[in-house]
Amino acid sequence: MNSIDANNLNLRTVVDILGESYFIPAYQRGYRWTDVQVLQLLDDIDNFKVVSSEDGSEPFYCLQPIVVKRNGDSFEVIDGQQRLTTITIFIHYFNSVFAGRRKQKKPTITYETRLTSADFIDSMEIDGPDELDPSWGTLKMALPHIALNCEPFSENDNIDFFHIAQAFKAIHYWFLKKGETFDYESIRSKLLNHSKVIWYEVEDTASNNSVDIFTRLNIGKIPLTNGELIKALFLATGNFNTNEVSLRQIQIASEWDSIEKALQDDDFWFFIYNPKNPLRYDNRIEYLFDLMKGRTPDCEFYFTFNEFHNDFQNILLDGKPDIDRIWLSVKRLFLTFEEWYKDYKLYHYVGYLISCSDPTRITDCINNLLTLSKNDKDVFKQKLKDEIRKTIPGNLDELEYGDKTIRKVLLLFNIATVLQTQKSDMRFPFNKYKNEDWDIEHVNSQTDKTIEDEPQRRAWIDDILDYFVGSIEEDAVDSYVSEENQSANPARRLLCQEINQLRQSRKIDDGDFKEAYDKVQRFFKEDQPLPNKDSLANLALLDSKTNRSYGNAFFPIKRKRIIENDSMGIFVPIATKNLFLKYYSSGSDQMMAWKEKDANDYLEAIKRVLGTFFNTNVEEL
Repeated sequence: MNSIDANNLNLRTVVDILGESYFIPAYQRGYRWTDVQVLQLLDDIDNFKVVSSEDGSEPFYCLQPIVVKRNGDSFEVIDGQQRLTTITIFIHYFNSVFAGRRKQKKPTITYETRLTSADFIDSMEIDGPDELDPSWGTLKMALPHIALNCEPFSENDNIDFFHIAQAFKAIHYWFLKKGETFDYESIRSKLLNHSKVIWYEVEDTASNNSVDIFTRLNIGKIPLTNGELIKALFLATGNFNTNEVSLRQIQIASEWDSIEKALQDDDFWFFIYNPKNPLRYDNRIEYLFDLMKGRTPDCEFYFTFNEFHNDFQNILLDGKPDIDRIWLSVKRLFLTFEEWYKDYKLYHYVGYLISCSDPTRITDCINNLLTLSKNDKDVFKQKLKDEIRKTIPGNLDELEYGDKTIRKVLLLFNIATVLQTQKSDMRFPFNKYKNEDWDIEHVNSQTDKTIEDEPQRRAWIDDILDYFVGSIEEDAVDSYVSEENQSANPARRLLCQEINQLRQSRKIDDGDFKEAYDKVQRFFKEDQPLPNKDSLANLALLDSKTNRSYGNAFFPIKRKRIIENDSMGIFVPIATKNLFLKYYSSGSDQMMAWKEKDANDYLEAIKRVLGTFFNTNVEEL
């Protein structure tokens, strides 16, 4: 099932599929829906609003796909038997409790290896209670009190019966909670007439092996994606005129693949996508579809497919879906992104705004960008700068560690620094920035906290020895601290000797560690605290590896690791690198310490660069 033939793809109301006969083959597991899943389905259907849209069409609640293959007079169910069985249980409950003589026809289901499951469903009746006891509290507490008559069977005969019975009881519990005044006919109508399944009928050919398809959909837990279903709509033979079908199918398929290939370039992809977005994409073109239709993490899974399906029903030309018009809207969005990506300034402006947006509300951000882009390009760029200006506070001097806007300020500082180079081949790598663990950390990490965790203390010791010796290997350290080593600075050698003795201890003594820590702090001249260690002047973007979890790495330790990373081609934000190279410090004679003057010069550099970016006075920042 590598591709979907849309000619076999339909949306069918639940009532339309009830009159069919179904065969559940032996390769499928038994019924395993939990009572929680059953309640969720009922809640979703009940909360669904049946309101006609402006074009007169009625919306519907979309259930997930049912994949079948015709087998004589019945359908072999390849995927969706759990949903189909749950629907059957619901209808049986409705028939046995509410319907009286107006019983709804149920699907005819035959289970190959669980022959009596259908009979068990037919046998179930609720024996009580008729009211909900408030003392039960939760479903889990209520279930033992709900009595079930299922003669001649018992719900404990096998595990399938047990789960079917639990689902039936859960439905009863749900209606008890709703109370006697609840309009049960409303939810029945919503399920039967306003809920649809994505019905996909696999053709019976040698290549369409049912077990292989089942494995694809279930063992790997890979559902039919919105992208796959939408592609099937675009390539359905029935949507084209006979004389153009083959050519247009090939053309759209080729353009689809070209778009997907472009989006597979991580530099392009992470320019427009945030990996913190809860919505994930194996086929990245699906992201475009979600953006077009406004899908959010709160939408039901097949929301985007439903919206495109509506387009194919309503956007018509000569009685058929206007494929060219619908497909053109997809291409326009892609080409807009591509234009932004290729333009040096738009790349940085748009990339920054997308990076700073709430990943769960990315659609709102991009829709705003698309609206702004309707202006002349120069006006568009100015409006983007106006949007960027809104993301940072008015007075940078007042920012302190913990303020959420600091990350945006430092990110923009790095981007504005790149833009100042005026070299179009130098771009801020949003791909690397978004996929590495960067955080806001102190440059001078003096802290009132002591390192109390034993593993963290040993990590700190390794850092110090690696800085002085260039290695943490025992032989190298022993050679460095040896009395015969005359090449090493005596003070450094003695300090390393003391630290090495700590490392060799089975358990590091609190007093000994504090004494060694204080000595190293004095050696690095970090014993004089900054006036405000939490101000923006002492904060930078640092990756988790450089800023160890103990959070007390001294400036020269971090500086050494920054230089090593940069020399190995590992991404280091340009402003972070400049900071540790003392690029912003005027007249500094201390390369191995971060002092108050360094911090002040750094803050002034941030304000100067951002002031230039916004074409405003430094004082306004």
